[in-house]
Amino acid sequence: MPIWTLTPYVLPLRFTWKISRNASTSKTNLVVQVQDAGGGPVGRGEAAPNVRYNETPEALQAEFAALLAAGLEKVHTEAELHEFLAAYPPAHALRFAIEAAFVQWLAARAGQPVWQWLGAPQPAAAVPTAFTLPIMEPGAVAGFVQEQGMARFQTLKVKVNQESGYDLLRELTRALPGRPLLVDGNEAWQDADTLLQFVERASTLPGLHVRMLEQPLPAAQATDYRYLHSRSAWPLFADESVTDAADFGDIARQFHGVNMKLMKAGGYRNGLRILRETRAHGLQTMIGCMVETSLGIWGALQVSGLAEICDLDGLLIIRDEPFGLVCEENGLLLPE
Repeated sequence: MPIWTLTPYVLPLRFTWKISRNASTSKTNLVVQVQDAGGGPVGRGEAAPNVRYNETPEALQAEFAALLAAGLEKVHTEAELHEFLAAYPPAHALRFAIEAAFVQWLAARAGQPVWQWLGAPQPAAAVPTAFTLPIMEPGAVAGFVQEQGMARFQTLKVKVNQESGYDLLRELTRALPGRPLLVDGNEAWQDADTLLQFVERASTLPGLHVRMLEQPLPAAQATDYRYLHSRSAWPLFADESVTDAADFGDIARQFHGVNMKLMKAGGYRNGLRILRETRAHGLQTMIGCMVETSLGIWGALQVSGLAEICDLDGLLIIRDEPFGLVCEENGLLLPE
């Protein structure tokens, strides 16, 4: 019989992680582990609770206890697990952690790598990741870029809001002109025309190279996204608009790409489905992350063969990363 455990990890961050809706200096993530009662291979998965989706460490711990009481330890196959989680649906982040642990456990028992068990393309041996500049005082950007060695990353992400977005782009472009940028609004704008004015103004910055603009308006404003689709000079990518399910026909009328995160998707299988649906509708594919340890990032790398853009720097934000499953060299992620 498989034995399941859940362990919280308090993770101090290397710098203040500020986006348009909140700021933090530490995170508490949860690690699910499964192993046969008699020993043998171990499967682990990480849950990174996100307040945007009403997830907290305490709530996820209570959900896990409820799943154990409902019979999680009686599950022996992946099909049984999916049926069980459909009957007792947990938060998406916890669902991913449980499925990830179980899949790793099953794959190890079968002598297969996780990507092969999942039927995903083999990931590259070294995967380039973006690195993120959080929201900060514009005058601090040049020093942050130097301190973090951001020049080693082929692509950079910058978190923006209405108040300082232009100034952050100006300062980052001054520090590293011509570097491809992923601009992430985290639903900070409320008005489509105001957003277009920001894009038009920022586009005049010397040396600015924006690869895409991620979720600038709230997910509920689908009509505004349809309006922006043909008007924005920067390609639009969905983040909060695509969680575990979406009408991809409509998403294709709103966006040019989708950022799939396993913590939102609720599992490998659904994450792969989202990536394939994204491709089938002619949209660009991206894999992102929350603030996660190398355990969560290692999981994302298992499905990275379907992504055109990888934004998997979550482990680089943590001060003392506890697992060492992935290292970064010159902007490339390498599984240990």
